[in-house]
Amino acid sequence: MLFFGHRFIENENFYHISDIESISKTPSNSNIYLEFDEENLDIISYLNENRVSFALCVHNITELAYASSLNAKYIIVKPDIAKTAQSIAESYLFDAKILVNISSEDEIEEMLLLNIDGVLFSNAVIKINS
Repeated sequence: MLFFGHRFIENENFYHISDIESISKTPSNSNIYLEFDEENLDIISYLNENRVSFALCVHNITELAYASSLNAKYIIVKPDIAKTAQSIAESYLFDAKILVNISSEDEIEEMLLLNIDGVLFSNAVIKINS
């Protein structure tokens, strides 16, 4: 299991951006974090053209499929769709890893039992303002 933002395990952060200009304010080789939204498609295209890895936070299964097709390295889901998202990712051989937003270490065991690729604590996401 991958851990992002866990107090015991050092791992990379994600940089939440809202526009292309904000990318220049992130460290090189960092993971960009975006909410899936049609208005962000220009940012996603820019990231793909420049081979910048990114995570997309999705809200439903349709957006999950879009995120995979848009080459997200990580797809972030809420716990209520985690099991379905992981199953779809495995069935369709997604390259992306499925991460679940969690707020407590108590949720880790449940995610392990669901065979989720990883968990993301909120402190691993750094908001970048343009």
